[in-house]
Amino acid sequence: MEKVVLITGASSGIGKETAKLFQTKNWKVAATMRDLSASDDLQRIADIECFRLDVTDEASIKKAVEDTLESFGRIDAVVNNAGYGLIGAFETVSVEQIERQFDTNVFGLMDVCRAVLPHFRRQKRGVIVNVASISGRVGLPASSLYCATKFAVEGFSEALRFELAPFRIGVKLVEPGPIKTDFYGRSMDVAENDGVERIREYENIVDRVLFNMNEAAEGAPDAAAVAAVIYDAVTDESGKLRYSINSKGVPLAKRLLSDRMTGFLLKKALMK
Repeated sequence: MEKVVLITGASSGIGKETAKLFQTKNWKVAATMRDLSASDDLQRIADIECFRLDVTDEASIKKAVEDTLESFGRIDAVVNNAGYGLIGAFETVSVEQIERQFDTNVFGLMDVCRAVLPHFRRQKRGVIVNVASISGRVGLPASSLYCATKFAVEGFSEALRFELAPFRIGVKLVEPGPIKTDFYGRSMDVAENDGVERIREYENIVDRVLFNMNEAAEGAPDAAAVAAVIYDAVTDESGKLRYSINSKGVPLAKRLLSDRMTGFLLKKALMK
């Protein structure tokens, strides 16, 4: 039986590479994105159909799930990949930026899960893969809001798997570290100081963090490598929860070292 995967944030980067990989593995793919004008190359690939889905718009989520079911007849896996990073000192972030960060990275992901779960329960099977981050395992400088959303995704996923296990619905977490994608450009929002003199003290910190993040990404695995891990997570029936890529050292350090030592190493890596 042919299987079907629905992927959010498939217009570029990890989402697009994941869509292409699943197609090569003989899956039907519902590649969803906010702007369908970015879907031309995917639309030309057999067994990939593109649907509009904005994770901050519940109506578009519901319609994308309905359209996928109408086109393919079923959904076997959902990859919650849509998201972006908000970088900057907490004091410089606006309320609107905070709300948008949580609406996209947390509440949107939950709404996609809510929309597909009735179908998964009816067919008594399904897999949800939530793309988290190493930032969901350890707090990073100038990333307090982004880390907060990814910590939320980690806790949500870890608990949700117990609720869904009786229905044979699996929940998986994919945790990329630095990845060479446009995340550090198109998919990043940098908080602005807006000319407020008293918080210019943060500028040097944020500038150093951004520089080191970009430098780490240059030599990192690309989006295709993450797509391969996502495919493994979907098809692995072992019950494993977490799948890391280019990030294993950080959780290990956090588990084995004191908070003080872990903080020292992170500061040395990102604020040098």
